[in-house]
Amino acid sequence: MGRALSASAALMPSARLLLDFLTPGRTYRYGDDHRCQRAELHLPGGGGPHPVVVTIHGGSWTAGVSKPVMRGLAGDLVRRGYAVWNIEYRRLGRGQGGGWPATFADVAAAIDHLDAVAAPLDLARVTFYGHSAGGHLALWAASRGALGDGAPGAHPRIECEAAVSAAGVNDLAQTYREAPGGVVGALMGGGPDAVPDRYAVADPVALIPAPAPVLLVHGTTDVTVSVRRSRNYAQAARTAGANVELIEIAGDAGSHRSHIFPASASWAAVTKWLEIRRDAGAAPGGPPVAAAGARGPAGER
Repeated sequence: MGRALSASAALMPSARLLLDFLTPGRTYRYGDDHRCQRAELHLPGGGGPHPVVVTIHGGSWTAGVSKPVMRGLAGDLVRRGYAVWNIEYRRLGRGQGGGWPATFADVAAAIDHLDAVAAPLDLARVTFYGHSAGGHLALWAASRGALGDGAPGAHPRIECEAAVSAAGVNDLAQTYREAPGGVVGALMGGGPDAVPDRYAVADPVALIPAPAPVLLVHGTTDVTVSVRRSRNYAQAARTAGANVELIEIAGDAGSHRSHIFPASASWAAVTKWLEIRRDAGAAPGGPPVAAAGARGPAGER
């Protein structure tokens, strides 16, 4: 009896993760109706308004990886009382038309579409969470308020109270210089010497200090995205007096893909960081926030 119960208990996290993966949430359109301009809304029970986490998947900004990989985290967040806005965006390859500036414009438009969603969302308590390439996009989105006229994503309608980058590509220019060309060059249409104006508005390091607290989580032996990407950002942010925390995870526990699993050490660190702030009843680093409530109708599908 005891062994049977233990075996069942061991299977429960995997079964729950599979169920979360197969649960897409309610789908909404944004943008010009490109097939990638979609987002999923996952809502917890209760009347709300609910704090919101925007999840941005990685995959080297290229086609092949898509928003379902974030559903495990979305399911866990919903059980913790968060609404989750799991976004898709145009990427490089497969005729999607991603890269500069479409990828950035899509991420901005997807986030801003939250203000048209008819759901009990507290838009004064929004956190951006991204993994890998999505980590870069989360930090970039957190700093959109600093962008000038004409830049993709300028004049945000939705701003975050915090941003999290897990194994993120957080310093585009330095990444390119260490590996000239590559996927960063494809994303940006060239290197920082060839198109400096683009890097000035797309590289999170160039937009420091972010206006909201930032958490960086990275594995020390990550062979896909070096921990230098987070160390470089953290050092620059601290020098600028920004509110940034870097958590490094040693060994296999910090492997690149571990960050998208709810049972990981990375996710435990992220949820602890989020819930300390939620329990304090205030925006991180700021005064208590008031509930924003639900907004108007949206392009639900």
